[in-house]
Amino acid sequence: MTVTPQIQRAMRCGVALLALASILTPSLAQTGEPTRLLRFPDLSGDRIAFTYAGDIWLASTDGGTATRLTSHPGLELFAKFSPDGQWIAFTGQYDGDEQVYVVPTAGGAPRQLTFYPAAGPLAPRWGYDYQVYGWSPDGSEVLFRSLRDGWDLGDTKLFLVDVSGGLPRALPMPESGGGDLSPDGKRVVYSPVTRDFRHWKRYEGGWAQDLWILDIDSLESIQVTNHKRSDRDPMWIGDTIYFSSDRDGTLNLYAYDTASGDIEQLTNEDQWDVRWPSADKANRRIVYEKAGSLEVFDLASGSARPVPIHVPTDQLARRPSRVSAANRVSGYSLSPKAKRAAFSARGDIFSVPIEHGPTRNLTHSSGANDRDPAWSPDGRRIAFTSDRSGETEIWVVAQDGGGEPVQLTEGSVGRHYNNLLWSPGSDLIAFIDQQGRLGIVDAGDRSGDDTATGPREIIEVADDSRPFGTSYDWSPNGDFLAVELGDENTFGSIHLFEVESRTLTRVTSELWNDFFPVFAPGGDYLYFLSDRQFQPQIGSFEYNYAADRETYIYALALREDTAHPFPPRSDEVEVEEDEEDGDAEGEEDGDDGKGQESDDNGESRDSDDDEKDRDRIDLDGLAQRVARVPVDADNYFGLGAAEGKLLYVRGGAGYLGRSSDVQTEVFSYDLKARESKSLARGIGGLVLSGDRKKLLVSERGSFRLLDVSGGEAKTLSLAGLTVDRVPADEWAQIFDEVWRRFRDFFYAPNMHGYDWEALREQYRPLLAHVGHRSDLNYLMSEMVAELNVSHAYVSGGDYEAPDRPRAALLGARFELDGDAGHYRIARIFEGQNEEPRYRSPLTEIGVGVDAGDYVFAIQGRALTPDTNPFQLLREAGRGPLELTVGSSPERGEARNVLVDPIASEDALIYLAWTERSRRIVEELGGGRIGYLHIPDMSASGIREWIKWYYGQVRKDAMVVDVRSNGGGNVSPMIIERLRRETLMLDFERNRDSVDTSPGGVFHGHLVCVIDEDTASDGDQFAYQFRRAGLGPIVGKRSWGGVVGIYGRAPLIDGGSVNVPEAGSADPEGNWVIEGYGVDPDIEVTNLPRDILEGRDPQLAKAVELLLEKLAEDPRTLPGRPADPIKTP
Repeated sequence: MTVTPQIQRAMRCGVALLALASILTPSLAQTGEPTRLLRFPDLSGDRIAFTYAGDIWLASTDGGTATRLTSHPGLELFAKFSPDGQWIAFTGQYDGDEQVYVVPTAGGAPRQLTFYPAAGPLAPRWGYDYQVYGWSPDGSEVLFRSLRDGWDLGDTKLFLVDVSGGLPRALPMPESGGGDLSPDGKRVVYSPVTRDFRHWKRYEGGWAQDLWILDIDSLESIQVTNHKRSDRDPMWIGDTIYFSSDRDGTLNLYAYDTASGDIEQLTNEDQWDVRWPSADKANRRIVYEKAGSLEVFDLASGSARPVPIHVPTDQLARRPSRVSAANRVSGYSLSPKAKRAAFSARGDIFSVPIEHGPTRNLTHSSGANDRDPAWSPDGRRIAFTSDRSGETEIWVVAQDGGGEPVQLTEGSVGRHYNNLLWSPGSDLIAFIDQQGRLGIVDAGDRSGDDTATGPREIIEVADDSRPFGTSYDWSPNGDFLAVELGDENTFGSIHLFEVESRTLTRVTSELWNDFFPVFAPGGDYLYFLSDRQFQPQIGSFEYNYAADRETYIYALALREDTAHPFPPRSDEVEVEEDEEDGDAEGEEDGDDGKGQESDDNGESRDSDDDEKDRDRIDLDGLAQRVARVPVDADNYFGLGAAEGKLLYVRGGAGYLGRSSDVQTEVFSYDLKARESKSLARGIGGLVLSGDRKKLLVSERGSFRLLDVSGGEAKTLSLAGLTVDRVPADEWAQIFDEVWRRFRDFFYAPNMHGYDWEALREQYRPLLAHVGHRSDLNYLMSEMVAELNVSHAYVSGGDYEAPDRPRAALLGARFELDGDAGHYRIARIFEGQNEEPRYRSPLTEIGVGVDAGDYVFAIQGRALTPDTNPFQLLREAGRGPLELTVGSSPERGEARNVLVDPIASEDALIYLAWTERSRRIVEELGGGRIGYLHIPDMSASGIREWIKWYYGQVRKDAMVVDVRSNGGGNVSPMIIERLRRETLMLDFERNRDSVDTSPGGVFHGHLVCVIDEDTASDGDQFAYQFRRAGLGPIVGKRSWGGVVGIYGRAPLIDGGSVNVPEAGSADPEGNWVIEGYGVDPDIEVTNLPRDILEGRDPQLAKAVELLLEKLAEDPRTLPGRPADPIKTP
């Protein structure tokens, strides 16, 4: 091996192992080592089909060199040979979304079979829509799974589509994951749920997959496996169903005998999963992934053999290239006099001119993530954080690009530095880490000083237990650091840290929420934001308050002799005196007549303006020397102090389901004139220059420089933000950063008992075989899945994908009338047209299209029997849609109607499902029992709660349905309302109705219905429902995933990672729910036949329980008492 200068530099930085791995990676393809990360295999005869780097390849079952079958920027996945081996069906992204295609095994043009728009793009944990699973036994149809008839991402079904075209037909299961048809095609083995792509190994919650067999004609079903872990990937060969299961901790192959019911384990892997097995039924063999390679298991001999395959890929996704980083800006800072701005973008630090000059890439670090630049007040250096050493450390680099970056911190294993802030003397940098530890590091310039060696000192200032929110600011001379720290009540309080004495002093009380301290430039005042005066709003649906626009701006006078920042004003006449008479007693401006003068900052100080007093702070009585800045209360969340100005940022209130009408806006408040001026609106962030005269704001991807007093803005050009991207280096950095984030942010420091370092070493060698960014997501997902935890997600990243189509949909389903030779409307989703979300196009006023009507043309294009209707709708474009329709198959009676289509039918499908459920409860309960469904614990869920709860508050009982609830964070709001008790009643003279106090109380009985897909905050809702004693729970055990996540910074290429950071425990201090779920009090399974015949046993049991409760305890409110008699 040749030791290049690049390797030598890496060794000097202490990162030899990481650097060598990325440098040597491109050469692995030339060593003859078999290619790994071969995905989704299938086999037929002597051929294996598989996906690598997003394309489908063919290879011999003996191994050797593969040949490419498909090539496209989109992904081609899930190749399945037809029974005769002549065709391959697969899922492809040729036109932007996933659809089902077939292609000759010998090669040729793929032919599209499905056209209804796919859901997505989906996060990797949800897999792909239109996933191909196989063929019908006679080879005439392709079997696939789709979300096309579901409203929830877990609500999928299996379909068959004829290879000659036409509409797919759903298999009769109401919901299904993966499956396979019996040899005679009359039965199907399937899992009712799908979680094949979840990043969670050894899962034992309610969503664990079991296998069922359904008779397609009779609809009779039987459960064939029942294990606490997952049984998946069924393959039906003869009288045996083969499947994979992790019941022993690792996915292995098993066989189920349909005659005897016996289950036999076939493989015994204990480290790497047997993934995505697929069968050659004619030759009784199964191919699968293991450790990124392929193996073939022979059912006759019971043995497996590896298939070493070399993929001669052109490695387009791994080719180094120069790319723009302008859309990957992660941080920015201004030079002291705002001549230049520093940006971090796609892992490099840049110096960008405001107007003239070159853009300089200061770090050139393809294999490291350099971020969070901070320009020193003396203008010489830029501080930033970087993981180039293998850990996140603080570095500095010369602003002109001269010399190599210098590392300030060392050995910071597990410490992630954020919010770098230079001291005014450019010798110290304050920071906060992910544990809320606030510190200061020595940043003195050691260049030219041979005696300055060794680790730099870090001063530990304080700990803030809150995960977000800490802010801090240096005093003008750098003697003090003003800090916002959290209290046990989660409020913030202002503290002062004196650097010389290293003492921390509380300034404000824990009784109020005080935050965002900033020093005035002259050192007389400390401004901050506080929530301590309130004038709340009253809700519309219940007598309750919401504290909004309640933040004020305050100023603390730092010294006892400091004047009030906003004293009473009086307009006085200036009298000119003769020179010999001396000056007038009082001047109109700038003198208060008492030997003090007000400078341009609106600050008062002694006439001699002793500079030594700039950082003197009188701590005694400081909290009482407070004044409110004369600006109305609002939603403020940022402050900045400039010469004679106070900058503040105002935003809108938080809403669920919509954005605030108030755009984020920065204002400049003139301290002398006491007037505010808007500087910019619709901003995403801002920074102040070191001289406090300029402001850099981000506005929807662009950056503008403003004067703090207003005036014309200058827009910066980011065209020069380019990086020399080496994908192999970048992918290695992403892999290592994801591993470190889990190490340092995971809620359980013991990593659930797993050796996290060993898992890194197990998976990291596969980096050399990553051929596509999606492969990297898969690799990282497999690693984090080992932790056996919920919400461990990896997604996104930079890879080419076609634009997804925008379909024009009608809220309807079609069927072909074979006798008439025309398509007709089979079903129209009714909708609620008064609400845009639930608008159903064909039911709107004046359209006049009914179920059973024939459709002859769409946008003037004939709809013939051999044309898929959704193909024409897919190509219809935006805007109004013209349909040619008629009530009979006679074209002569047709008419044209204009329809306003919708882009998605998910909401209409959801509404149809909930209305069906509501009717079932209404009929079974005789009108006495209310029903509401909560689809998630976020915007949709709280919207449905408000919409349906208050109108049913006087029902005698209510079913609260949280089946398929996708989680969120609003469950405490709903539980709090359900727990309310009627404490008083109000009766009026001229009204028969009664009011409760508190208002909006539901006085009747409750039952909660859950299922396997009740997840996350849905789990927590069910747990709290039981804990609060609100009523029984009916259904199936819930998902069992409650370790919460926060939004953290994106990865270097825009990808994302969610680390489970917050676990849930009961009040007694025991972990709850995670990994198991919430058990129902009464378990009820909804069988396919019941659902297909219009029944819902889970709802029926809920109603039965409520009727029993009502018979025992009617729970009716009492009538008006007898009139009181108060005569003596």
